[in-house]
Amino acid sequence: MLHFKLSRVAAAAALLLFGVAQVAARTADGRAHANIPRRPSIPIVAPREGTVTSKNGTELPPYNTTYYFDQLIDHTNPSLGTFKQRYWHTYEFYEPGGPILLTTPGESNAAGYTAYLTNRTIVGQVAQAQNGSVVVLEHRYYGESSPFDDLSDASLEYHTIQQAIDDLEYFVKSVQLPQPDGDSVAPGQAPWVLFGGSYAGALTSFTMVNKPDLFQAAYASSAVVESITDFWQYFKPITDNMPRNCSADVQAAIAKIDSVFTSNDEKEIDAILTLFNMTTLSDHLDDAAGALRNNLWDWQSLSPTSDGGIFFDFCDALEVKDGVSAGEAGWGAEHAIQAWGSFWTSEYYSFLCEDQDVVTCLGTYDPTAEIFTDTSVGNDERSWLWIVCNEMGFYQEGAPEPNPTLVTRLVRPEYDERQCTYFFPEKFANQTNPAPNVDATNKMYGGWFVKSKRLFFANGSRDPWKEATLAADGTNFQSTPDQPLTLSDGYHCSDLGTVNAADPTILEVQQQALKSIAGWLAEWDPSGR
Repeated sequence: MLHFKLSRVAAAAALLLFGVAQVAARTADGRAHANIPRRPSIPIVAPREGTVTSKNGTELPPYNTTYYFDQLIDHTNPSLGTFKQRYWHTYEFYEPGGPILLTTPGESNAAGYTAYLTNRTIVGQVAQAQNGSVVVLEHRYYGESSPFDDLSDASLEYHTIQQAIDDLEYFVKSVQLPQPDGDSVAPGQAPWVLFGGSYAGALTSFTMVNKPDLFQAAYASSAVVESITDFWQYFKPITDNMPRNCSADVQAAIAKIDSVFTSNDEKEIDAILTLFNMTTLSDHLDDAAGALRNNLWDWQSLSPTSDGGIFFDFCDALEVKDGVSAGEAGWGAEHAIQAWGSFWTSEYYSFLCEDQDVVTCLGTYDPTAEIFTDTSVGNDERSWLWIVCNEMGFYQEGAPEPNPTLVTRLVRPEYDERQCTYFFPEKFANQTNPAPNVDATNKMYGGWFVKSKRLFFANGSRDPWKEATLAADGTNFQSTPDQPLTLSDGYHCSDLGTVNAADPTILEVQQQALKSIAGWLAEWDPSGR
């Protein structure tokens, strides 16, 4: 199981490409803190260079030209006024009568997603095939599209899934797009198609349920439609698809670490903490054990075209001994822990945390730490955690017995819910472990049991978020012409990028999507809107 090893710089670049870099990020993969799970953000695609020209040869504004829309702060009370919501647009492939394709990257600064205007993505492929124009809309409270000048608890009051859905409706009905007929393409005058991946894929599904007559068609990639508080299943696709020897040894190592950390053997506890250079976390062993999730979270950075990666560097460190790879059973807990500790201290910690001390990078028990108190606009981690703590959950924990686990069972939902009270002390005043209201979210928008017309679902078998999608194991949902359900061999949102069509299973999904959306657009009847 020898793999090409990325240099630290190359590995960081790969993680940023697929993990989304953010303002004031403190870890290599763009998170504000190393003991907070990754967002389910869609992959960044490299933008095209050079001028943009329309089908008739007219030179168009560059893809990164930023436009602004006056969005309502509160759709239930328009008297509160508006804020500037950013969007990007091109009519490179457009012909009058063509569709308008709308996408949002969801829980991220949208400025890095202008390539989603191009045919390097499934959105642009549909635009090219159907003579459409494309819009990338920044989600409220992410990037610079904030109704207020901070992200305090009070300011975040209007940051809800429903307000985001209402944003889409108000935008498509009110915007005058910067194209020649941009004032006459509202629904009823032109067909609109909605695209999204991951959280934005869920938002796409939610919108089709909540506003069934707004969009003519929709495409949802890796859509995390089922909100789940204890989302230990995040690690299940990783367990199922990672190298067998690495999986066996990680499970054995974690079982041993959990056993020691829940014992009273201070000598053994200190030995493990010393091995991983985490002795300053001795009062909070859940932080120490939880930090090791980072090596598994790196799986989310993989794609069908990635060449090696830090995840496989980790597995090589555990499994390759004296030039020989372990068999499927691995080398066992003793070797795995020693090798893991060596890899963590010699290579991984500085890659992940750079020059931060251990408590700053990995500790979660100081409510005055900057991670909890930074309310500046552009802190997308905070905006996402507001949705996590209130509506969606997705806490990535150790699996309950008797399921195998790659990560510590010392980290349970209470670990994350405690942090919610640190992030949002006003919202959760006098609450110790506030649970997100996932039942209300699933009831409101359908969750796994969504039923909609002209809604295409694309999922990947190796996606760590798969168990919150319609492709979750045991759900056995059936694909229908009105609601196709497809599954490739891809990772997280792999089907969004056309470069991944090098995988024939992803190409098949993309071709099926092009065919389905073409058929749905042919059915569009303006009189019925």
